[in-house]
This record gives sequence, C-alpha cells and structure tokens, in this order.
Amino acid sequence: AISTNINRDRQFTPEFQAISPNNKIPAIVDHDSGLSLMESGAILIYLAEKTGTLLPVEPVRRYDVLQWLMWQMGGLGPMLGQGHHFLKNNPGKSEYAEKRFSGEIHRLYGVLERQLEERRHIAGGDYSIADIAAWPWISRFEWQRVDLNDYPEVKRWYLDIAGRPAVKRGYGVGGEKPVEIPLP
Repeated sequence: AISTNINRDRQFTPEFQAISPNNKIPAIVDHDSGLSLMESGAILIYLAEKTGTLLPVEPVRRYDVLQWLMWQMGGLGPMLGQGHHFLKNNPGKSEYAEKRFSGEIHRLYGVLERQLEERRHIAGGDYSIADIAAWPWISRFEWQRVDLNDYPEVKRWYLDIAGRPAVKRGYGVGGEKPVEIPLP
C-alpha cells in the first residue's frame, strides 16, 4: 500500500493519474493481476469478489448489498461531502447551502435509521461492503452537525462497527498522524 497525501496534491502526479484518471482517492493496483481501479464502490466490489467475502453470492442478498452501496455512492457520500464543505469548512458563507445540505443530511440519516430498525447491518444481518462504504461518512457526524442520539439505530450500528478491530486499525490510515474514532 502506498499512501497518497491529497493535501499535498500528490493525486495530480502522472504516476497517480495513470491509476486514477479522476485524480481522486481511493485507487488501487492489484499486483497479482496488474489491474488498477479507481472509485471506492468499484474497489469494494472487486475486493469482495476477489476474496469471496463481504458480498453475498445469492442474487437477492447480493443485490440488496449492491443497492445500498449505490445509495451511499449516489447520495450519502456526495451529500455529506457537500455538507462538510458548507457546514464545517465554510460556515456562514451561504445560508441557503447550509440549510439545503443540513436538510438533506438529516433526510439521509432518517433513511439509514429506518433501514437499520430491523437489521444489524445496512443490508441485513451480515457486515458487508455497504457498511464499509457508509460508515466513514457517518463517522464525521460532528462535521455534519448531527447528534447521533437523534438516530438511535444509526448510533447502535456506528458504535458496533467502530468496535471492529479492522476498523480501529484502518481509521485514519494515510493521515499525517493517528486519528481516534469519534464517539458520540
């Protein structure tokens, strides 16, 4: 694994651009096959299929995981990311944007809350790539001005995943210094 510090514009080097033409992280090169991939959803699907874990084979369960992965990629990630821009990094610059993204953030938390009411994980009982994709966005709840106590099922799910040894090891990888997982 090679860490790419986007705060130092390393994603714009020709070497990185050969792997990720969109100049974004994450991106991987599988040295077993020589395949390079960009975009987190594609990478998660590829790694799940390669390892035979975190993505069911049975079609109904598989598509349940994939639909929630696409929900994260098309809604949760982009909307929470815009919320970070306006609510954390540029507060007071646009009342309209703060209101719009705050409302959308709470709507998406509500969707996740309802989904988790009768499920341990987003796509059912098993931890999957849908959880892996969504959890890091929820881990920035403070940036989004969200009180997880308002979403008890999301809080339960968040804390459950935060306690996983692999999540603890991986949180903050690639940063300048170790980062503690925020707890509500």
